[in-house]
Amino acid sequence: MTERAQKTRTKKAVIPAAGLGTRFLPATKAMPKEMLPVVDQPAIQYVVAEAKAAGLDDLLMITGRSKRALEDHFDRVPALERTLELKGDFTKLDKIQEATNLGNIHYFRQIDPKGLGHAVLCARQHVGREPFAVLLGDDLIDERDDLLERMIDVQEEKGGSVIALMEVPQENISSYGVAEVATVPGEPEDVVRVTGLVEKPPAHQAPSNLAVIGRYVLDPVVFDVLARTGPGRGNEIQLTDALQVLAQGEGVGFGVHAVVFSGKRYDTGDKLSYLKAVIELASAREDLGPGLRPWLKEFAAGL
Repeated sequence: MTERAQKTRTKKAVIPAAGLGTRFLPATKAMPKEMLPVVDQPAIQYVVAEAKAAGLDDLLMITGRSKRALEDHFDRVPALERTLELKGDFTKLDKIQEATNLGNIHYFRQIDPKGLGHAVLCARQHVGREPFAVLLGDDLIDERDDLLERMIDVQEEKGGSVIALMEVPQENISSYGVAEVATVPGEPEDVVRVTGLVEKPPAHQAPSNLAVIGRYVLDPVVFDVLARTGPGRGNEIQLTDALQVLAQGEGVGFGVHAVVFSGKRYDTGDKLSYLKAVIELASAREDLGPGLRPWLKEFAAGL
């Protein structure tokens, strides 16, 4: 365990949100994809709430052009708050203030969209020399699962960096970064050591069926590696390439472990998965589920 891991528990989170959202055009022509509603909250709010629940109270959002709506959403709107207060509509007032009170959120604009690795590198000055989390907005983790907190615990114990892995069907594996892993004697089954990573390999060349999903807890040495990482797949600076270096290197901050996640994850970056996420989350809610679930059965029976 490194001295830094013994003394510093992760308190900062980086949320890359500079993507163009082309898969959801035309809906995202004038609205950030992160603001697409999942039931009655934008997707990004679920991610920020997850960070807060894990004890991360200093958030840096990496944004791009046409992302002003993200800042507005987490800002106060005094006129609207006052109107709701005068109407006595305290339920809606609490809802809009909930987003404002989720944490101390900072913003940095990524001028050139050079990939996830570059977006993380943009956080270098804000993060400094302490471990930090990265949460991708396309992946929503069920609030009943404590994946991020578990990853922070593993990073604090092991040092180095920690990624989240999840088993995916072989036919889908080429859409992900894929890990080669080794079991760690004496450790829980969900903790493994990462020995290699490859970005979106052909299915027959994938080293496993364990895909990297959008949660990371990284040692700050990753910034040094990213700074000398050239463009990779898609001519972008890939975070996966930097993690490969960390996994195979030695020294303070090197080494990569993973938590193999078996809980509920919603992929909102894909149209069909996004629709499933809306339906599943709405069905689980006490205010919507009792009316929605019977209707879904009737609708499905009529197809």
